[in-house]
Amino acid sequence: MIGTIFAFINAAIIQGIPLLYGATGEIITEKSGNLNLGIPGIMYMGGISGIIGGYLYEHSTEHPVAALCILIPLVSSLLGSSLMALIYSFLTITLRVNQNVTGLALTTFGIGMGNFFGGSLLSFFGETGSISLLTTGNYYKTRLPFADDLGLFGKTFLSFGFLAYLAIFLSLVTSYFLNHTRAGLNLRSVGENPATADAAGISVVKYKYLSTVIGGAIAGLGGLYFVMDYTAGAWTNNGFGDRGWLAIAIVIFAIWRPNLAALSSFLFGGLYILCVYIPGLSSSSKEIINMLPYLVTILVLVVVSMRKKRENQPPASLGLSYFREER
Repeated sequence: MIGTIFAFINAAIIQGIPLLYGATGEIITEKSGNLNLGIPGIMYMGGISGIIGGYLYEHSTEHPVAALCILIPLVSSLLGSSLMALIYSFLTITLRVNQNVTGLALTTFGIGMGNFFGGSLLSFFGETGSISLLTTGNYYKTRLPFADDLGLFGKTFLSFGFLAYLAIFLSLVTSYFLNHTRAGLNLRSVGENPATADAAGISVVKYKYLSTVIGGAIAGLGGLYFVMDYTAGAWTNNGFGDRGWLAIAIVIFAIWRPNLAALSSFLFGGLYILCVYIPGLSSSSKEIINMLPYLVTILVLVVVSMRKKRENQPPASLGLSYFREER
């Protein structure tokens, strides 16, 4: 029984890591007032960009170097997801296109690009089958060497690749940045009232661009984690499922706090696989359990709205484009 519980906790953390990357990136973006519903597409683009970079390197040499096997997909993922976020930023900040429509369009585009290259990359090089980067995937899955020596605790909490610990680190750093630095305060003021921030000498456009692009890059790492660590370097079309949308739901559930997003991501990760650990469930019961993350998010949103505490509310200008001449 104890072993099953710890196995469930371990699996919940594994499932929660890509959600945490997406939620952390979206929180940074939304703190600037930008509502980026393109996070699912950005996560796909981060994943496929890492796969492409890893594939080109792994097949260009007979003796891949471990550092390059890790670095090249990582940089490729950051570039791919940052480019997607930059496109969103240009459309919504510079051209002031509707943020909801732009985000949904990017999601469709990102998923389509991921599935296209994931299904046809090998054919470009005269190969057949599905993409499988075993060497690169094994490097990403390398866990702490002393994990097994710590028994059940080590196997449960220390048996992950470096991207898992990086996700937790980034969420904590983001929390500190938003609450304890001047730049974080400026970012939050841009999201609350960009006209006032602009009048105070804060560059609204700069903060919006930087936060959206950086947030997109972090979200893209969730896609990289999924394809390199979770699936060990293998790509499956539509394999991400609804994880991108769950990441956006976590932002609401965590009331826009990155430190709470870490705990929320592991909770949602547990709910995501809960039906696997409950024996004898019917298909309808499994579907109801799979709905729990969304139902819990709606409940939290209702409670937060009823309490009306300002610190638990989204940024006041969330989803609204800013035009300086209108202030």
